[in-house]
Amino acid sequence: MLWQKSWLETRWRFAIGLALLAIGAAAVVLVYPKVKEVMPLVVAPRDGDGELARKIREAMALARDYHAYVWSQWFAKQASHCATLFAVLLGTGGLVSQAARGGGLFTLSLPVSRERLLATRAATGLAELAVLAVVPALVVAALSPAVDEHYALGDALVHAGCLFVAASVFFSLASLLSTVFSDVWRPLGLALFAAIALGLSEQVFPDLSRFSVFPVMSGEDYFRGGGVPWLGLAAAAAASLAMLYGASRNLARQDF
Repeated sequence: MLWQKSWLETRWRFAIGLALLAIGAAAVVLVYPKVKEVMPLVVAPRDGDGELARKIREAMALARDYHAYVWSQWFAKQASHCATLFAVLLGTGGLVSQAARGGGLFTLSLPVSRERLLATRAATGLAELAVLAVVPALVVAALSPAVDEHYALGDALVHAGCLFVAASVFFSLASLLSTVFSDVWRPLGLALFAAIALGLSEQVFPDLSRFSVFPVMSGEDYFRGGGVPWLGLAAAAAASLAMLYGASRNLARQDF
């Protein structure tokens, strides 16, 4: 019953996220022939024209190779942004906000601990987040032959794994904040603000990107030949588990 209740609470957020991510992945793949067609017509900026020109040259270089194009346009951008958004949406809400609205009394009356209630909801949300990470990656691998290209299934799954583990940090942050505030909007807004602030800090202070979760989420080290970012994944998983533990302690102390 607890699993079903958690699923019913989040099913529409999950379904919308899955549809958007799958469609986005398909679009990135299917538009590649047009990208390859126009690339010879684009004039690259000259060296020494500034940071923007350097980024344009880098984007053009990545677009000339299909594997690099998929990484730069999907895993490093659209997938990371969408996964962060829906991780926060899936993590927001729960028993505290329900109780504040006068609901959740039946759930609280069940002969189960509050820790188990939160664990069930967290496991459901993380399972949904895993599907949101894996299915679009499979779409990329499956649709690549349609544009006469190949994207290895193993590479797609590695990127999906990095996406899931790193995005779970924002899921756990939203879950933690949802045990602090009694409404839905403050946890949602604060978690999204944290994600945006972290992303902007990477642009302003590039040296800080090595400590950020987003390069781990995109699997940048793996793409550039550095292997699976095990250290970053371990740090992200530890942070996620720590915040979920904090959420369980907060929930246990709530006076409903």
